[in-house]
Amino acid sequence: MRILNAFDERHSALGLTEIASLTGLDKSAVQRLTNTLHKIGYLYKDLESRRYRPSLRFLELGNAYLWSDPLVQLAMPKLIELGRKLGERVNVARLDGREIVYIVRIPTQLTSFGAMIAGRRLPALTTSSGRAMIACFDEGERKEAVETWPIVALTPKTTLDRKKIAVAIEDAATCGYGLTQNENILNEIGIAAPIFAGDGRPIATVQCSVSSLKWSVDRVRSEIAPHIIEVANSIHLSKRG
Repeated sequence: MRILNAFDERHSALGLTEIASLTGLDKSAVQRLTNTLHKIGYLYKDLESRRYRPSLRFLELGNAYLWSDPLVQLAMPKLIELGRKLGERVNVARLDGREIVYIVRIPTQLTSFGAMIAGRRLPALTTSSGRAMIACFDEGERKEAVETWPIVALTPKTTLDRKKIAVAIEDAATCGYGLTQNENILNEIGIAAPIFAGDGRPIATVQCSVSSLKWSVDRVRSEIAPHIIEVANSIHLSKRG
């Protein structure tokens, strides 16, 4: 599993030395394990470069997850309708540790490839989804998240000041949704409202991303926020997911 986890959007094809470095395994172990994963169909091997990349069986694992998560089936028709209503990209993101993972993505014609792919993972503190969920934590958990969770500068305008992030999360607690601008993609405004499990914990969000060249923050707050809050409130999970 450590070898399979080494592959991501930045590491789509890897040689044995690179896999050993990324996993912390010694090269002989990596050679044995990659050979096994290749034989059972989880890794392709380029015979010329001798580099490995994920096979179609990776996609089967993702498919199994989507069928097993009740939130996906509950949210999908609502997200399709919301996307049609807004004419903008909408998503569902789950909180996984200190990061968020997009599990449903409804793109528009102008959506970039990276923003279409379910399974993309981002630091929670610099996303509208992460801030929307952290805002629902109790005071101690919220403080711990702001002070210790990782921040990755994905654009020149990513907020690195934790005090400013704390203010943004307090704003999310007040208004009921998280909002970001230029944090992960330049000229992008993100807005997200929390989805709650039966025990009252935030476990996901309904999220919308728009271009700041087309939308102002005030317009996003007035025209998009009510819709994503309504949809998020309409999704009910009977137990904590």
